[in-house]
Amino acid sequence: MIASMTNIVKRFRAHTALDHMSMTVEKGEVLGLLGPNGAGKTTAIRILTGLTGADAGDVRLFGREMRGQAADIKRRIGVVPQDLALYETLSAQDNLRYFGKLYGVTGAALKERVAVVLEVLGLSDVAKKAPKKFSGGMKRRLNIGCAIIHSPELLILDEPTVGIDPQSRSHILDFVEEMNKQGTTVIYTSHYMEEVERICSRVLIMDSGRIITDGSVEDITRSALFEEMVTLEVRDIAPALADAIKKVQGVLSCEVEGRMLKVTSTAGSMNLARILECAAPYIVLSAAALRPTLEDAFLALTGKKLRDGE
Repeated sequence: MIASMTNIVKRFRAHTALDHMSMTVEKGEVLGLLGPNGAGKTTAIRILTGLTGADAGDVRLFGREMRGQAADIKRRIGVVPQDLALYETLSAQDNLRYFGKLYGVTGAALKERVAVVLEVLGLSDVAKKAPKKFSGGMKRRLNIGCAIIHSPELLILDEPTVGIDPQSRSHILDFVEEMNKQGTTVIYTSHYMEEVERICSRVLIMDSGRIITDGSVEDITRSALFEEMVTLEVRDIAPALADAIKKVQGVLSCEVEGRMLKVTSTAGSMNLARILECAAPYIVLSAAALRPTLEDAFLALTGKKLRDGE
């Protein structure tokens, strides 16, 4: 086990940000940490990395209790914060050198790491330019570079692809996957569910300062959903077909849109075969049982209420 948080409590005046929250991070995994705004994700990361103290609970990293500054523990961690942490007037390579020295990397080793990181993140051509002239995607990539200049064992990325172009997003995801293949353990937070589905081996979903579910993407989508969806395209649709489908056990609704029928059933109904049986007298052009997504599960677990102000 790389890290653990046990019964962590953190309050800010009357607001409880973390309410006896517990989580573990296993060596070699890519752990997705999800939650709506105000769920406590960033607070949890700040406590895990020693940037903020907990009011109660136990934090352990690499088998040791996190106390005080714990500089030797922190040198084994790389953190990519939600807000860019760069020196805008220093060149890209000087940013990397500066952060490398903070982590204790010096001399020939630092020179080599700077060159490698610039190459891996596609920034070699702008090594001597200042990030104030960079695009949002280039800044995000340099921000990651500053967090991995010392080859950390644990890499924590807090919303690393916010507001960037698709090419930079793809590059960052490829990079995270490659880092993980090389043995780096990763904690990844994002509001982009497709990113989490792609790269995370395990997912935690937080709400109101607690972990509300923990498992693989497949496990979470299978257990959290309350409804199933089937779509049917029929050449010559008739009202009688919709009426027949509505009578199938477990069907909650059957909406008709042109030649398409959208059928919603209770979870576990497995109604595709029964719906096709109803449609046997018709010419069916296509039929599909839609695969639930992580976003579907996330909304089922945390609700659809807007959290903008939290």
